Amino acid sequence: MTAASRRARIRTGVVDPSLHCRFVPDFTQRNTRFLAATTGADSLWTIDHLIGLWPSSLWKTAHTGGARVVPHSDAYYDPWTLLGYAAARNRFSRLRLGVGVTDAGRRNPAVTAQAAATLHLLSGGRAILGIGPGERENNEPYGVDWQRPVARFEEAVATIRALWESNGEAISRDSEFFPLRDAVFALPPHRGTRPELWMGAHGPRMLRAAGRYADAWLPAFPSSPAEYRDKLAVIRSAASDAGRDPASVQAAGWMFVITARSAAIVEEILHSPLCRVFALSASAQAWARHGVDHPLGPTFTGAQDILPQTIDEPTALAYAELVPDSLLRDWLVVGTPDEVLDQIAERRDHGLTYAVMADLAILHPSLRTGMRASTSFAKVLRGVRRL
Repeated sequence: MTAASRRARIRTGVVDPSLHCRFVPDFTQRNTRFLAATTGADSLWTIDHLIGLWPSSLWKTAHTGGARVVPHSDAYYDPWTLLGYAAARNRFSRLRLGVGVTDAGRRNPAVTAQAAATLHLLSGGRAILGIGPGERENNEPYGVDWQRPVARFEEAVATIRALWESNGEAISRDSEFFPLRDAVFALPPHRGTRPELWMGAHGPRMLRAAGRYADAWLPAFPSSPAEYRDKLAVIRSAASDAGRDPASVQAAGWMFVITARSAAIVEEILHSPLCRVFALSASAQAWARHGVDHPLGPTFTGAQDILPQTIDEPTALAYAELVPDSLLRDWLVVGTPDEVLDQIAERRDHGLTYAVMADLAILHPSLRTGMRASTSFAKVLRGVRRL
């Protein structure tokens, strides 16, 4: 461990499921805000999806206790409306508010620029714009072109920056995807600042884009600590080539966490059908590293291309049986609180400085057990601050 890594302190963000609940529509967000406030988290995050990553055919009380509270796994709230609601409910808080991550293709970048700038102004400078190329499931079913998503993403980011930097003057800009013709963006910065731009980047081209443009790198799915370090090096190099301070790109990570007070409960969550079928969102390459063929084909890229709403219950259960435990443990952050903290500390030693964490305890077949396991998630959040 280097002296710099020993000094690095990890800040935390907490992910709200962003789903409609029975009885009290904002049930999960109330819990997430409370959790963030009581554990000293730095930020609250929403999800920008129309369809979830789980096959909705499995979202039943027979498979998960969470279905007793959340009637449909695809009933996502609009992220910007939800963050505005959070800002209004936390007027005196300094909790930052992020979307992880918004879709560069489905939303016109001028509209995204407006939404993020509005939240930044009305929240007193607390907005974070997480942005990525999106997923097939949130585009193709709705008639949105899914060709060349990375090229579209690069142009969307350039458009957002051009609008934010226009100082209210009409600007024109050529672009294959988002041309501007005497376009006006007059919303001012908040005390000279715009929302930070956090990029969900994984492939080489996206990593280079993060180095050129991002305030933070926010990979959506965990990799091994060594892979994280190597990808961060690509980003730092691209930042340097662009004339930026390589250290100016914050090293973050979106982490799906399975934790409970005992190893037995962790195993129960890990072996639940919904948890196992979640591994379909890992790439065929990730499956191959564990000696198993991905059921959706040898070239399947994972979360970016999955269409989970097309997978029926028998097929989803059959796929779940194929998932090796080693893949889940490699892909997710799994264990008792102390074990999870050790894994996060290892990632810190490889460059991580900001952990955005989502609690998967809701996948436990028992609602009561899953909710109790959330106390262990809170323990992890508090423990990260002491790393």
